[in-house]
Amino acid sequence: MSEKPLSPFHLTIGVSDLARARAFYGELLGCREGRSDACWVDFDFFGHQLVCHQVSSDPAGPVSGHNPVDGDQVPIPHFGVVLSFAEWDQLVERLRQANTRFVIEPRVRFAGKPGEQRTLFLLDPSGNALEFKAFQDVESQLFARESET
Repeated sequence: MSEKPLSPFHLTIGVSDLARARAFYGELLGCREGRSDACWVDFDFFGHQLVCHQVSSDPAGPVSGHNPVDGDQVPIPHFGVVLSFAEWDQLVERLRQANTRFVIEPRVRFAGKPGEQRTLFLLDPSGNALEFKAFQDVESQLFARESET
């Protein structure tokens, strides 16, 4: 049995204050910041992708909902995995053959920009949102920022 190389894990969580999340993950834990927007930021969480989405400005409020990312309303929270292009394509075919209902149809996100990726969202039977994504070159693209091109 051949060993499969470790794939980076992808986790998105809701936060009530993006500045506090940056201070905690970026400054306190030392996680390098990747791409970001007004309502979300991703971090290199020890080689894995952690994305914090601000979903409430009330610290006692809910930390779930949806946020806009490259034209899609992305469900928060969600989790997923980064696959190779071949694995992603095979998964898409399997899901389509099973008539899977997608939350976000398979597509390319950030086309022509740093972090260009294939992505899809679906729900598990309990309603948990999952994202499956793939990059041409995971090492250079997973945490790429506009200024790094």
